[in-house]
Amino acid sequence: MVADLVRNVARSPIEKKRLEVVQLMSDEADPHLYKTSPNDILKMQRADAIVYSGLHLEGKMGQVFENLARRKQILAVAEQLPPDRIIRMDEHFPDPHVWFDVELWSSGIPSVVKLVGELFPDERDRIEADAAEYRKQLRHLHDRCRAEIASIPESQRVLITAHDAFHYWSRAYGIEVKAIQGISTESEAGVRQINELVKFIVDRKIKAVFVETTVSDRAVLALIEGCDQSGHKVVIGGSLFSDAMGKLGSQEGTYSGMVEHNLKTIVQALK
Repeated sequence: MVADLVRNVARSPIEKKRLEVVQLMSDEADPHLYKTSPNDILKMQRADAIVYSGLHLEGKMGQVFENLARRKQILAVAEQLPPDRIIRMDEHFPDPHVWFDVELWSSGIPSVVKLVGELFPDERDRIEADAAEYRKQLRHLHDRCRAEIASIPESQRVLITAHDAFHYWSRAYGIEVKAIQGISTESEAGVRQINELVKFIVDRKIKAVFVETTVSDRAVLALIEGCDQSGHKVVIGGSLFSDAMGKLGSQEGTYSGMVEHNLKTIVQALK
């Protein structure tokens, strides 16, 4: 998501081959569990600037960023967002999945504009114009998400996923969210959590639950089996992108395309 944001802001220097954006994490990577390789360290040491998400999303990389910050330009996009818009699970743990509120994510654009503009001061006007156009596109996407989620019958407007990544989506678009695991995939789902969620699904007669592209579907399948044993049939409504986007070069490999995919999948399954 961060690499895509930089690509949209820095289109001009990229097109002129003055800037290369090197994305360390692939579409299959889980940032909560990602470990830096020696090659990653080398790439970051050679970089002119490093941009990452922050708010402890890249948990195991935190110390690496801290060390590099002493001699590199480093930007944590999510940590530049308005503090009062950050959801906190408790006083120590912010929810890092900020990109699921499209409007909030777009408010990180100015910090990227500032960084790229400092690298290419002669292209600042073009960078600002591209950023303004991209922010306008995201505003339209945000409005559509809100309208289409509102079209789901209220009783079925519940998003149940493998891990707790969708609180920003919930707040921005008015849909209740439930998850088997916590906000980090490092936590394991317990029998009690699954049983409580089974009861919730059966009581509310929820039609569909969702798997995620970077999280094991084992707990979701256990949830479906539990509902079946309780006499309620629930199906997998589709696979959602949560902590990573689709393959680079595909539509879902862009931030807008990822959001579009999730929106379409959720609305079709619940409506």
